[in-house]
Amino acid sequence: MNLRPLSSPRLRGALLLGSLLVAGTFNVHAAEEMLRKAVGKGAYEMAVSQQENALWVATTQSRKIDKGGVVYRLDPVTLEVTQAIHNDLKPFGATINNATQTLWFGNTTNSAVTAIDAKTGEVKGRLVLDERKRSETVKPLQPRELVADETTNTVYITGIGKESVIWVVDGETLKLKETITGTGKFSTGLALDEKAKRLYTTNGDGELLTIDTATNKVLSRKKVQDDGKEHFYLNLSLDVAGQRAFITDSKQPEVLVVSLKDGSVMEKVAAPESLAVLFNPARNEAYVTHREAGKVSVIDAKTYKVTKTFDTPTFPNSLALSADGKTLYVTVKQKSSRQQEATQPDDVIRIAL
Repeated sequence: MNLRPLSSPRLRGALLLGSLLVAGTFNVHAAEEMLRKAVGKGAYEMAVSQQENALWVATTQSRKIDKGGVVYRLDPVTLEVTQAIHNDLKPFGATINNATQTLWFGNTTNSAVTAIDAKTGEVKGRLVLDERKRSETVKPLQPRELVADETTNTVYITGIGKESVIWVVDGETLKLKETITGTGKFSTGLALDEKAKRLYTTNGDGELLTIDTATNKVLSRKKVQDDGKEHFYLNLSLDVAGQRAFITDSKQPEVLVVSLKDGSVMEKVAAPESLAVLFNPARNEAYVTHREAGKVSVIDAKTYKVTKTFDTPTFPNSLALSADGKTLYVTVKQKSSRQQEATQPDDVIRIAL
């Protein structure tokens, strides 16, 4: 075979240019599908504002040397940090009231909640939710999940413990309006249906609770599964139109789809033990983080099949979604323990759906 024509300078240049163009195109598409950037140590939950064109990430920073934490404001497209809001308390959970453009962060280790102005980054106020002092016999309840009711400017916060509560906070005055008690052992998950005036929570007892937000009374509590297996339903996300909840289980390799009408299990989706879940009504999909497996699953909410899996090592944690439902954000934690902190900052991933 005559290979000499391939050695002509003109042809070599053309081939090189062509390969660069192909590589360049591939890199652009790859970047569009998944972009990953380091943000800060101790990255937990996120909040998105279309109005402010921003993504906020709660980070607790170093456990050993930093007293407080930092809320980073990121460009939602490039993930570049555009603002760092330093806080003397460590932020973990996060939500936003888009009507008032107020960010809410749960200060888990201090049993408090902090409100921040999304426009300016100024701290608007703080409320200590459990004022008891920690001792060998007293363990103050710890804030975990937060949701904001934009129609009433109310924030609901799970306070987890052996006997959990849900705190009801006035978003205008930053005062505690009421405490909903009796939500079970380690009541972690929280989701809100504003129009129906219904609040839902899950707990370590394997229950799904329905609460009337007009009266702040527990309407029902249902044991989701009574199959003799160990379950811990950590989080849930609502399909309001379809009146169903997607619920993660940290103890069993499945994601549950549960009817909000009667609490019955509609489907069990085979997936690794899971942590965060987020339903996307724009695409009729649910996204789930599998912390130990280092993956994020995409579940078709019509067929209940896992249609795609993203590898996101090491420990994918929390999820957030753009207002148009076209972009998913994931916080990814590095390996760390109380004895040995992570040496690198945690990441945020942007996934084009």
